Amino acid sequence: MEEVLRPLIVVAGTIAITVCAGMLIDRLLRFSARRRPDSPTPLSLRRLRLPLQMLLGTLALQATYPLAHLDSRQDVVIRKALAAMAIMAAAWLVIRAADAVAENLLHRYAARTSEVSRVRQLRTQLGLVRRIVTSVLVVTTVAVAILLLIPSMRALGASMLASAGVIGIIAGVAAQSTLSNLMAGLQIAFGDSVKIGDTVVVEGEWGVVEEITLAFLTVRIWDDRRLTMPVSYFNSKPYENWSRGGPQITGTVFLHLDHSAPIPLLREHLREYLNERREWDGREWGVVVTESTPTNIVVRATMSAADADDVWTLRCAVREELLDWLGRTHPRALPKIPTAIAGPDPEQRRMTMSVNGSRGEGEQ
Repeated sequence: MEEVLRPLIVVAGTIAITVCAGMLIDRLLRFSARRRPDSPTPLSLRRLRLPLQMLLGTLALQATYPLAHLDSRQDVVIRKALAAMAIMAAAWLVIRAADAVAENLLHRYAARTSEVSRVRQLRTQLGLVRRIVTSVLVVTTVAVAILLLIPSMRALGASMLASAGVIGIIAGVAAQSTLSNLMAGLQIAFGDSVKIGDTVVVEGEWGVVEEITLAFLTVRIWDDRRLTMPVSYFNSKPYENWSRGGPQITGTVFLHLDHSAPIPLLREHLREYLNERREWDGREWGVVVTESTPTNIVVRATMSAADADDVWTLRCAVREELLDWLGRTHPRALPKIPTAIAGPDPEQRRMTMSVNGSRGEGEQ
């Protein structure tokens, strides 16, 4: 009976102490968050509680399990299992800590600067660096845990390291597209060509960059669809980035009107209407005739806005308002479609007259 109760008491007591320590740390972090509500650090550190409890628990079990008086065969297995769990818990803790540091750094930088583009660039870079660090830590942790749990894998690992050059060449050839996407992701992160939150036009679709990973980039289109593309696309093909150089943008509206359209009155009405719209930032506006054909003219109305969302809303509203105003006050300014009553062609008319004439002579 003692052989069963002693290990249970040791394990249960160690786990209980670890849980109490984790709850105490969590209460301290909550108290710190209430004392400093403007700082995100305490809330970020609360994410470390679970991996920290796991790490403390495995370390405590390694220190207390000799009290269970297990046999030598079980002792070796438990030692290796606890060592592997401690390594995995440490890697998990490092990943969570890196996330907390990155979020805290981004929050502080956003509070210090008013340039939204710089904040988006830092967010993109931190996101890719976090993914790289996470991938390296996961692969390394799994490899070390396997080597600890299975001693026979050590010889296999040594042989694999000896042939790492050949394996690297084969893997590089086989995963050429994946490696190109990885390098393209790093170039985008640190090259400032496109960032999370930028408004882009890709493959004729207008949307906002929502996520950038090591291999793919996701664009949220205006109708909430997601366009996922390989990162290498943005280093090899042209695309429009409306947020490059600042979020301000100028929109255009083209109208096809009759030659009698009152351009000065249209220009004045546009100015009055823009003064009533909150989307217009007051930087730029105008109405000009850009083209003239024998049947109509092309009028271009321009207006500026603070960002791409506002300029899209403003363009739609201006187009609707100008067409409605012209239809109410100057209907003749709208384009006309010339129509005529269709009749027989001259050749058919002569043939008809000749047939009718021959019939009249026959009747006489």
